[in-house]
Amino acid sequence: MFFKKFFAIFFVLLSGILFFLFSLTSNAQTSTLPECKEKGLTPQECIDYFSNKISELRSQETTLSNQIAIMNNQIKLTEYRIEATEEEITNLTLDIDTASKKIGGLEKSLNELIVVLMNRVVATYEIGTIQPLQILLTSTDASDFLSRLNYLKRAQAHDKRLIYETQQAKIDYTNQKEIYEDKKKKVEQLKTQLVTYSSQLDKEKQAKQILLNETRGNEASYQRLLAQARAEFLAIQGIIAGKGTEEEVREVKKGDVVASIIPSASCNSSGPHLHFTVLEGSNAVNPFSKLKDVAYTDRSGGDSWSPSGSWDWPLSPPIQFNQGYGVTTCVKSGFCGNIYNSHNGLDISSSSYTVYAVADGVMYRGSYSVGCALPYVRVKHKDSNIDTLYLHTYSN
Repeated sequence: MFFKKFFAIFFVLLSGILFFLFSLTSNAQTSTLPECKEKGLTPQECIDYFSNKISELRSQETTLSNQIAIMNNQIKLTEYRIEATEEEITNLTLDIDTASKKIGGLEKSLNELIVVLMNRVVATYEIGTIQPLQILLTSTDASDFLSRLNYLKRAQAHDKRLIYETQQAKIDYTNQKEIYEDKKKKVEQLKTQLVTYSSQLDKEKQAKQILLNETRGNEASYQRLLAQARAEFLAIQGIIAGKGTEEEVREVKKGDVVASIIPSASCNSSGPHLHFTVLEGSNAVNPFSKLKDVAYTDRSGGDSWSPSGSWDWPLSPPIQFNQGYGVTTCVKSGFCGNIYNSHNGLDISSSSYTVYAVADGVMYRGSYSVGCALPYVRVKHKDSNIDTLYLHTYSN
């Protein structure tokens, strides 16, 4: 009777484990985004659809309407990534909740079964201390003796096997628990990714609004801005390459006034701002690695603000942050990306047009002609291979 009950418990437990292993399967889903839903696209197919659409638009003629279409599709793509990530988090959370309940039940059943088996080991051990002579003396005949001796051996072997199988079930339970702990970690990773996507969406919407504000939906205005940005980029590249016309002015100390921002639209610039570039040798480096953190207002559409150095800024804080370094929002949006793939400085402004040297060195007045003359100041830092460039300025 004991073994029948024992097998029944073990069979139920094993069935529960097998059900636990195979019950939580995922099925292919269809995107809920209208364009993708109509086409019956899976989540990955939807992402590929919008990515390809963006690439196709970028290969076409550079116009305002085309640029807005690129931005709209990029916004849709990011919105879908947010939706897909939220759905994956929801599904994983439900899986984890179900798994947690099942793990609790399995753990309780396994522990109870182990207790039963350990009791059987003790009982078997106690029976095993009986010598064959004792069994012989208490047996009615030789047949009874052999039967009882064989039963004892079979019971001992059976109990050992059950202990092993129970331990294996415990291992399976532990492994499955680890799998679902990994799912919990995956949820945390997805939550972090969701924050990134949400921030990206805000940047994309801001970039679109900035473009609409600057062009007022006018194609001619867009082409003018594009031409200015392209000419400015070529001028900056020329200045970095040492092709500007420069003359030495004087030695300067950190904090000395070296220039003033041109207070209106100027050569290849639609408005007053300072383009600040840091060169190590002939290579532009991230100015944020040199500058200290200060108060600022973000007008960049969400570019990274990450000062980690010790230099004071070339303008008085708070800084109006118009465009960052590297792959900026403007580059990602496609407008600046039509011209360059990485911004080699910072575009900033302030309530004051006064520009200060960020370090001791020798000041040079410079100009570079590209259809018009782009004025700038260069400071060659003392005892260093670092130069700082201050563009769209008149030297003092």
